[in-house]
Parts: sequence; structure tokens; C-alpha cells
Amino acid sequence: MKIVATDNFNREAVAEFLIAEHIRDESYANIMCEALNKKYCDHDGALTYYVVKPDDYKLWRGMEDLV
Repeated sequence: MKIVATDNFNREAVAEFLIAEHIRDESYANIMCEALNKKYCDHDGALTYYVVKPDDYKLWRGMEDLV
């Protein structure tokens, strides 16, 4: 499992970035992700949102993938 920071407003031009990878326990990854969202995304104007993805997930590169 990996934790990915993604755009909270789902804008295609904004790239995702990696926070942590190779987390073996999915429940641990969910706990980490929940803590990150509570600490940094607990308000309406938060630009980033953290999600758990599988290890083979390819990060969205924003404008690089669009052009």
C-alpha cells in the first residue's frame, strides 16, 4: 500500500505526490492516512487530500500527463 497526496479539488492540472510506500498492513496505511487528513485537511480550504492506493498505482503527473 502507499499513501498519495492528491488535489482536494480534483483539478487535472495538479500532480499527485508520494507520501509513503511499501506499507504492508492496509489498516496501518488507513490509520496513517486518516491522521494526515485530520491534521492537515480538516478545513474547507485545504488544497491537499491524502488517500491510500495499492503499490502498483501510478501517480498522476498533472500537466505532464495532459500534454
